[in-house]
Amino acid sequence: MTTATETSLRLTRMIQADPTKVFEAWTDPKQLNLWSAPEPMDVEAEVDLRVGGRYRILMKGTDGGVFTAVGEYREIDPPYRLSYTWKWEETGNDYYDTLVTVEFHDRDGATEVVLIHDLFPDAEITGKHNEGWTSCLTRLEKVFAG
Repeated sequence: MTTATETSLRLTRMIQADPTKVFEAWTDPKQLNLWSAPEPMDVEAEVDLRVGGRYRILMKGTDGGVFTAVGEYREIDPPYRLSYTWKWEETGNDYYDTLVTVEFHDRDGATEVVLIHDLFPDAEITGKHNEGWTSCLTRLEKVFAG
């Protein structure tokens, strides 16, 4: 389910794994490489998982295009909650910072992921991130569909 305003996005998704495993998929670079970019992009993730630590997610398109999300961890509460800033590293996309908050709710052995991405500058950018996150969450589902 997706809910969006001009400057905020909220998505929910059920993942067929316990919250500890899903939280790890969100914070371990090897696992992030499997899902944390829209299809069919490849990913190279770097993670310094501590409050104040930074991450970098390099997304490579089949057309040679590169997009790099960078930010700083604000809250780490395994396996319940994760919050971090989000900014594009490439010039032209680097004029705004946003905030991602992810909650992991145990639902009888599965995990309800609630992703809230706030502080977008306008509805167009919110919509583009909705498309990107929707594809990422579909990829994450496939990681655990096994």
